[in-house]
Amino acid sequence: MNSFPILSAIIILPLFGALISMLIKGSEKDVSKNVRDLALWISIVELGLVTLLCYQFDLSNSNFQNIEKKILLSKFGISYFLGVDTLSLVFILLTSLLFPICIYYTKFSIRFRSKEFMVCFLALEALVMGVFSCLDIVLFYIFFESLLIPMFLIIGIWGGNRRIFASYKFFLYTLAGSVFFLISIIVMAIIANTTSIVELDNYYFNTYLQKWLWVGMFLSFAIKVPMWPFHTWLPDAHVEAPTVGSIILAGILLKVGGYAFLRLSLPILPDATFYFADFMIIVSIISIIYTSFVAIAQDDIKKMIAYSSVAHMGYVTAGIFSLTEEGIKGAIFQMVSHGIVSSALFLSIGFLYEQTKSREIKTYSFLVKSMPTFSFLFIVIVLSSIGLPGTSGFIGELLSVLGVYKYNSLFGLLVATGLILGAIYMLRLVREIIFTVDKDKVLVLKDLILSERLLLLFFAITTLLLGIFPNLLLNFIDGYTFKLIANF
Repeated sequence: MNSFPILSAIIILPLFGALISMLIKGSEKDVSKNVRDLALWISIVELGLVTLLCYQFDLSNSNFQNIEKKILLSKFGISYFLGVDTLSLVFILLTSLLFPICIYYTKFSIRFRSKEFMVCFLALEALVMGVFSCLDIVLFYIFFESLLIPMFLIIGIWGGNRRIFASYKFFLYTLAGSVFFLISIIVMAIIANTTSIVELDNYYFNTYLQKWLWVGMFLSFAIKVPMWPFHTWLPDAHVEAPTVGSIILAGILLKVGGYAFLRLSLPILPDATFYFADFMIIVSIISIIYTSFVAIAQDDIKKMIAYSSVAHMGYVTAGIFSLTEEGIKGAIFQMVSHGIVSSALFLSIGFLYEQTKSREIKTYSFLVKSMPTFSFLFIVIVLSSIGLPGTSGFIGELLSVLGVYKYNSLFGLLVATGLILGAIYMLRLVREIIFTVDKDKVLVLKDLILSERLLLLFFAITTLLLGIFPNLLLNFIDGYTFKLIANF
């Protein structure tokens, strides 16, 4: 136990910021500025707390650390139980990095009801932190499903023309899967007489029951990832969401499904995981190839990147269920890399959209002339997206493919085809908007201002840093990976 409850502070601080934001009064202009400044400082302090958490973490210890536990319902064994290992710490750090960037960017993209937006956004950060730090499965479920509420509001209020349809589709899809997850939780809690994830990891459910429990979890997690054929809510949500909503959706919320597989399905239900491994890799292959072809056919840039997200998350689920060290490390690395790269891509499109109010590829041409800085940084991000050596995308995809190939060589070759398809649609995007000269329409757009350059430069440097020095992350997750692999 720790004297200072740092995990509770990380969860409560954004909620405190949201509460204070609700109380701020004044003119729309003053309230907007004051609330944004407050939210930004809250997120910066949050980043400081997470940095302190990382500094205090003992990498030589693969067990959960910074444990906080308080019984809530003793009759049912439900506890307020928090703790982190290297897996959860990676995603807590990623979350704490992306939220300040998004909050800063709202000054360019959110022009009405700023107070309400910041309340939703800070609440969303708190709930995400809860998902990545809780060790009670009922508490996990509450955080896991509560994410829907602020994201539903962000899309439904501040989204595009079809925001109502997109927000309801997002909400209903993800809510439907949660019913089966809840049933699995109830069954496990009754049989094992505990809701502690740590104790459930050490409890053996018979293989037949494991399969049914696994299916219940799968339906919820696969929708969150999302995997084919449960992916259709994502393109609509991305297209209609405001830029910062798309960044958090792609950068963080899609990772919650993969994290749930790693935190719950694999360690608690190892027999069922092994039984369904072939099925999961086949579905992942379909996700990669099918959505890559759909991405090739898109004329809407955000929709193209949305489909590419489904394809890239296919590497994640394929790597996880290869049940190999390379595959699982590659899956985690790919989740972090995709969180950085997809966020940068959506931010880039946001920069363009603010000037033209268009997401259509045909709107843009020869941006290298009017926006040379943007073009350079955008190309760096795209090269990471397609897995160019020296970028983070290369490491994540390579390890995932190697893990799947080690599991089954044919599966590995099929997963690798996604590398080629990804290069096709992303390089086509670069050719069309950056280098193609349309004599009838050459847009003269303003290049990035200093703050925008710094934001994109941060993402570009991060993806290059992880690509050149992958052991910064790989060594960090060694303890978790070895512990998980021991189950198989």
